[in-house]
Amino acid sequence: MKLIIGNKNYSSWSLRGWLAIKQSGLHFEEILVNIGGEEWAAAKKESGEIMPAGKVPILWDGDTVVWDSLAILEYLGDKVGRDRFWPKDETARGMARAMVGEMHSSYMALRRECPMNMRKRFEGVTLSDDARNDVIRILQLWAEARARFGQGGPYIFGTFGAADIFYAPIVSRFLTYGVGVPAFAETYMQAVWEHEWMQQWLTSAEDEQWVLEQYESASAE
Repeated sequence: MKLIIGNKNYSSWSLRGWLAIKQSGLHFEEILVNIGGEEWAAAKKESGEIMPAGKVPILWDGDTVVWDSLAILEYLGDKVGRDRFWPKDETARGMARAMVGEMHSSYMALRRECPMNMRKRFEGVTLSDDARNDVIRILQLWAEARARFGQGGPYIFGTFGAADIFYAPIVSRFLTYGVGVPAFAETYMQAVWEHEWMQQWLTSAEDEQWVLEQYESASAE
């Protein structure tokens, strides 16, 4: 099993795919590519079947190719058991799936104004109204899930799972851009940031030599 991922400092989708395969417990080979480099553009042209969407992450498992982070998580869940990713309680699982789906498809203003950059810390960033609304929505979801289903541990639904995997880049964004959050969210974010796998990813991100200049300054106004 192979997982192709992009720059660890910038690629939020790669982080999700990588955390998903770590959570699965399956052995895999990590293939790291510079998505801002000429070699990546050339590889996409030459490998249409291998990289059908031209994006990362991409999971190879024998003849199977899965090229979407949520699809990768679900594929892995089918292999190792969905309880490894999703809450066992039916009501909690329904909310977790909805939260992951919303993260997968929404929060465009926040994504645009606050691209992931794990090495940086910006001060005095002013978000647009749309981005602030995204932040409020995310905090509301975290608060509700933690209050209803978070008694079993420090993560969104108690134990580490799909929701934490998909919101991990949001944790990074909030830290990078100094987004103010209430105390319960600070505690949750600390748990995610200090998770062993997040620290492994962060160490690699800090060691990367690749720099994408478009993500090296705060764009929000």
